[in-house]
Amino acid sequence: MKISNEVLEQSLPWPALIDAIRKQFIAGCDVPVRHHHYMETTTASDATLLLMPAFESGEYVGLKIVNVFPDNNAISLPSINADYLLYSGKTGELLAMLDGGILTARRTAAASALAAKFLAKQDASTLFVVGSGRVASLIPEAMRTIRPIRDVKVWDLNKDNAQRLVDKLSERGFNASVELDLEVGTKGADIISCATLSTTPLILGEWLKPGQHLDLIGSFTPSMRETDDTAMSTADVYIDVETAFLESGDIIEPMKTGALSKSDIKGDLAVLCKINGGRESEKSITVFKAVGTALEDLAAAKLVYNMKSKLN
Repeated sequence: MKISNEVLEQSLPWPALIDAIRKQFIAGCDVPVRHHHYMETTTASDATLLLMPAFESGEYVGLKIVNVFPDNNAISLPSINADYLLYSGKTGELLAMLDGGILTARRTAAASALAAKFLAKQDASTLFVVGSGRVASLIPEAMRTIRPIRDVKVWDLNKDNAQRLVDKLSERGFNASVELDLEVGTKGADIISCATLSTTPLILGEWLKPGQHLDLIGSFTPSMRETDDTAMSTADVYIDVETAFLESGDIIEPMKTGALSKSDIKGDLAVLCKINGGRESEKSITVFKAVGTALEDLAAAKLVYNMKSKLN
């Protein structure tokens, strides 16, 4: 069953998606290490094939296939193409095919909102979004599901891109505006959410104040960073999964300098879901560093399939 992009988005409403991911973290599933295969191309850069499996024995088997062709931008094509396949865990038959890009973007934003549900202050109403890409554009609506978010400021290296996102958010009922100063935006927000490809820190620890929650999405390779050692050494740090220790520069670099140790990590997303909490006080500064996991893909795909099945 090929599920259209329109139906896919309609089948992933934020409250249901956030709860589905919460339940999946509590229940767990098998998540083998993702496979990386490098391929020569006819252009300057090599391509990468990523295979991300996850399965529940006797229930479901999921596989995300991602093709990364970096030079596609030169011919006005997206550099990343992804598909998700959901199979029966009883018979192995194909149940559904879904657009992997939509699935990934929505589950990523939902996972950040899930973490914020446990780590952000209950009355958090101001959000600073750093970045204006696909995932960044979804963060405000996902966060509004779990906190009374009213005011949203957006920063991006490209001011025009930031303004375009602000216009869309305004249409959705947010009091949205462009922020040109990272320090000002950080100091004025209850929640700071970063979804960039930055290789240098954007949010400095010296700007953070008691009670804030910093959400880091973008650093998914050892060379990428969105915050500095000061932030990681002073905040209560949580991760989504253990692979963050191997994949994120925001974790790897402060561990190299001694600003952060493995024992400093307060817990992962599974722990937060199981204890149904995490923030220790109103004055705590919290950080959630995510690198993504196929567990979240499986949770989202199951939700879509079950919703679609009920409609048929």
